[in-house]
Amino acid sequence: MTHRIVRPALAGAALIAGLMLSAPTWAATVNLKADLSGASEVPPNDSAGKGAVTATYDTDSKTLSWKGSYSGLSGPAVAAHFHIGDPGKNGGVAVPIFTSADKAGSPFEGQATLTDAQAADLLAGKMYVNVHTAVHKAGEIRGQVAK
Repeated sequence: MTHRIVRPALAGAALIAGLMLSAPTWAATVNLKADLSGASEVPPNDSAGKGAVTATYDTDSKTLSWKGSYSGLSGPAVAAHFHIGDPGKNGGVAVPIFTSADKAGSPFEGQATLTDAQAADLLAGKMYVNVHTAVHKAGEIRGQVAK
């Protein structure tokens, strides 16, 4: 009699385990934001400029998509980038947002496919956005990208 109960129970458990192992994995979409200001630049500056960037990162396609805006800069924006760098430290350009004054504008949006290393830095909070002007060539406003 126990064979009649145990065998179907084992078969059911094996079926459930097989379904769990073969279930598709779903990509995660991570929501991110950066608030930009002169005080967040390294070194800080007295710019009245402000800005914000909202972004999403799709872990499956490795696509970073963003929308942003800025205002109150000392002059026209000449470039904007995502940089690799811890808070309070400067770092190299990872992803260009726009790279010349003729392509600059607010609002702006775009997307890029990240490398594994860039994605790891992004998700670890080691990426920032800054907007450059002629007066502040190294960056007038900056914001750390955070979840």
